Amino acid sequence: MYRVFEALDELVTIVEEARGVPMTSGCVVPRGDVLELLDDVRDAIPAELDDAQDVLDHRDEVVGKAKHEAESGVSKARADADRMLAEAQAEAEAMLSDARARAERMIAEAEDQAERTVAAGRQEYDDLVGRSHAEAERMIQAGRANYERATEDGRAEQARLVDEQEVVRAAHAEAARLLDTAQNESIRLRSECDAYVDGKLADFEDLLAHTLRSVGKGRSHLRGPAVAGAAAPFDYGS
Repeated sequence: MYRVFEALDELVTIVEEARGVPMTSGCVVPRGDVLELLDDVRDAIPAELDDAQDVLDHRDEVVGKAKHEAESGVSKARADADRMLAEAQAEAEAMLSDARARAERMIAEAEDQAERTVAAGRQEYDDLVGRSHAEAERMIQAGRANYERATEDGRAEQARLVDEQEVVRAAHAEAARLLDTAQNESIRLRSECDAYVDGKLADFEDLLAHTLRSVGKGRSHLRGPAVAGAAAPFDYGS
């Protein structure tokens, strides 16, 4: 660059000391000396200026390529986000479906257990009633003499049957408790599924924000060199 400034100073000196042309503002300069100095200036200009001019000439191409890459990155990020969201939704739906199946299975088992308990109680009650009726008939046929004693035995048996009804009511209460437990378990599983889906969506939001920041930095980096290389080259005709 020192040789460039030195050659320019010499050109200025030649023009200032040149013999003027009468009746005009022009002057006569030695062509050979001027061309030689211009060749020196051309040879001394750094190659970086040519590179900068090439960058300016291909600026639209570089910007278009960078824009295309940025759009491709955004499209890929969106595709990844859609895929992750679909996977999270599918996983949440699978977990919810499994939780529902487990809850329904537990409810069905509880209802089946309750029905078996109630059926067993009713069967036992029917058996006891049948035996009591048979015993009553036998005692009636035994005669009037044993009537009072048979009546007392029947009353005692009736009291015992009342106790058996208490067993049936206890079975109903146990069935209701099992059903409430199954419903509470279903609610808990659904809450866990909602929390898991919310966590997945938060992770996706962080990933998308990071991708957008990276694209912004890339665009700023591309704009920086274009502005720095925008200085105009030396005009030989000035």
